[in-house]
Amino acid sequence: PSSALPAPAIAASWPTLLAQRMRYLWWLKFAGVCVFMWLFFIGYFHTLRHPMNVIVVMPLTWLDHAIAFAPQALWVYVSLWLYVGVAPGLLNSFRDLLLYTMWIGALCLTGLACFYVWPTAVPRPTIDGSAYPGFALLKGVDAAGNACPSLHVATAAFTALGVEHVLRRVGTPLWLRCCNGLWVGAIVWSTLATKQHVAWDVAAGLLLALVFAGLSLAGRRGKATPVVQRPPL
Repeated sequence: PSSALPAPAIAASWPTLLAQRMRYLWWLKFAGVCVFMWLFFIGYFHTLRHPMNVIVVMPLTWLDHAIAFAPQALWVYVSLWLYVGVAPGLLNSFRDLLLYTMWIGALCLTGLACFYVWPTAVPRPTIDGSAYPGFALLKGVDAAGNACPSLHVATAAFTALGVEHVLRRVGTPLWLRCCNGLWVGAIVWSTLATKQHVAWDVAAGLLLALVFAGLSLAGRRGKATPVVQRPPL
């Protein structure tokens, strides 16, 4: 009697792969992101209150004048604290989670070191943002100091590149990757539209993200996309 040939492996659909990734250690990812943010803000406020040198006010550019103050940008701005959980939420191995945490932690520590050695602030705004709902709270959480490089932009861009890497690996459609790009683009715009940062802060934040994202992704480019085995007939 002839033996049955093994059924060929077929690639899982991208929604299935994304769902599997999101379910993997979801409780650890959620707790880890919360703890990471808590530790980050401890360091952020410490450097804000104890700068090493005299605070430098960042200069304005034509782009800062071209982008008007937009109160509605506040909700896009604060969406970062949801967005930063997307990239680790899509990782499907403990090793990748650990490496991701180390790299984004190194990015944040580099930014905080810049704030400590070279403290910066944005110019005093001509518009009273406290007159708009939510802006008074924002000023208490994300003050005008610790401006350059913008860690708001740096962490958003680092996240976007990590998400893009996963979406490409999984084989998601272009529209989903465009949504990722639109979200990070809106966050970058919101840092200028809320007048929390100036263009030089944004440029430095993007550069910081590109350096650390490039280093973090260098060792992950050769990983294969998982497949689902077809059940035997």
